[in-house]
Amino acid sequence: MKVLLDTNAFLLPVQFGIDLVRELEGIFGACELLTLDGVVRELQGIGSGRGRDASAARVGLDLARRCTVLPDPGSTGDVDRDVIRIAEDAGCIVVTNDRAVRRSLLDKGLGVVSLRNRKRLEFIRG
Repeated sequence: MKVLLDTNAFLLPVQFGIDLVRELEGIFGACELLTLDGVVRELQGIGSGRGRDASAARVGLDLARRCTVLPDPGSTGDVDRDVIRIAEDAGCIVVTNDRAVRRSLLDKGLGVVSLRNRKRLEFIRG
C-alpha cells in the first residue's frame, strides 16, 4: 500500500500527539510512505521559523527522512495540486488534513486519511 503524506500530515505528531506511523500501520498494516520534494521544501520553510509550527515542521522533517521522496517533475508550483496529481497517477492514498485537498481527492475517487476528533486517524474511501 502506497501512502502519500501532505505537508500538514507531518505536523500532526506534534500538534495532536499522533504517532503517525503507528496509526497508519494500524489502518493498513505494512505501507510504503511517500512524500514530494515540494512537501519537504515547505517543511524546511516552516521549520526555519519559530514557534510551535516550526517545531512541528522540524519533527516532520525527521519523519520525512523515513519516506521515499518523489521528485516533482512537471510541478505546478502548487504543492497541493502536485499531491493530487501524483496521487492520481500512482493510485496512492493521501494523508492530509487540508479540507480542499481532501475534497478534491474524494471527488476523484481516491482514498484519504485524515484526523478525526483531534485524536486518531481515519481512512475515508473515495
